[in-house]
Amino acid sequence: MPLLEINQTRQISASVRLDEGTATQVDQYATFIHASADDVVDKALNYVFSKDRDFQDFLKTPQSRHVTSTLRIRKAASNDAPEQPARRPVAVAEPTESVRTLKA
Repeated sequence: MPLLEINQTRQISASVRLDEGTATQVDQYATFIHASADDVVDKALNYVFSKDRDFQDFLKTPQSRHVTSTLRIRKAASNDAPEQPARRPVAVAEPTESVRTLKA
């Protein structure tokens, strides 16, 4: 019997929006536990899903099989190559109309 049991899971990449404070705390927690931000989000969601009794009851209903997907899933490369990590967009500050008016 092997000493290690490896469970391979199929992972996907998805895009989600977080409040800035939440995103900061995800990064802080990842640093705290020496893990990636992806692992923190995945494990936190799994924890919440498993602890929410009402959600667990919902999963047993026919309704749970007929949900509209709202998660924005990124398409994987067609040649099964590993996906490149998402790059953070560079924030560009643009003056609002009221600021432009004040400067004029």
